[in-house]
Amino acid sequence: MEDKELNLVEHLDELRKRLIISVAAFLVFFVVGFMYVEEIYKWLVRDLDVKLIVLGPSDIIWVYFMIASVIAIAATIPILALQIWLFVKPALKPFEKKISLSYIPALFVLFIVGLCFGYFVILPTVLNFLVELGGDMLVTNFTADKYFRFILHMTIPFGVLFELPVVVMFLTSLGILNPYALTKIRKFAYFALILIAIVISPPDFMSDFLVAIPLLFLYEISINLSKIVYKRKMKKEKEWQKNSEFETIDEN
Repeated sequence: MEDKELNLVEHLDELRKRLIISVAAFLVFFVVGFMYVEEIYKWLVRDLDVKLIVLGPSDIIWVYFMIASVIAIAATIPILALQIWLFVKPALKPFEKKISLSYIPALFVLFIVGLCFGYFVILPTVLNFLVELGGDMLVTNFTADKYFRFILHMTIPFGVLFELPVVVMFLTSLGILNPYALTKIRKFAYFALILIAIVISPPDFMSDFLVAIPLLFLYEISINLSKIVYKRKMKKEKEWQKNSEFETIDEN
């Protein structure tokens, strides 16, 4: 009983250590991002035909915090993934350690790809559609606060959801998921992804459609990648079991 309690305390201490490192990394990147907010802001508004306005001093600091937070999140992802890997590493088999470690750079790359997809593909399409909807009836002015909130809604969810294939591959390599389970829950997953698309996109059918289709496509990619990882995992496990048996026989 005491051994179990000690193991639990050790695991909690290890988890605490990993969380502290991740939070510290986020704070460091946040400060760095805050230092370069002005340059990033100018780049983000370079194509706008109107100048953004603010309704109060608090809006300015909110924009600074918003931009710095996105930079910090993007930069912290590989460090957070590494800390998670280090936490679960003792429970992994040798071949699982090698496979799972390779997913860490992919998490960062796919997050950036998702942000770019949202910013360069979804954002201009939805924004132009909504602006043209008003036509000559309305004068178009954007507050900095609402404009950057809109950018966040069109980019951050894609950054997170584009990591779905890698997360599925990682969980498949650990034996938590498999392609057969993903296929069985496909209808429920589709329903959940469509709901997510409706929640994160502006309230019009075109925006919902533009957001939902890539998410469903990502899920299908995840299933196919899971199949590849699952087959390799089964093959590696058989080889590992054979080697373990041979080692046991040699020892005897």
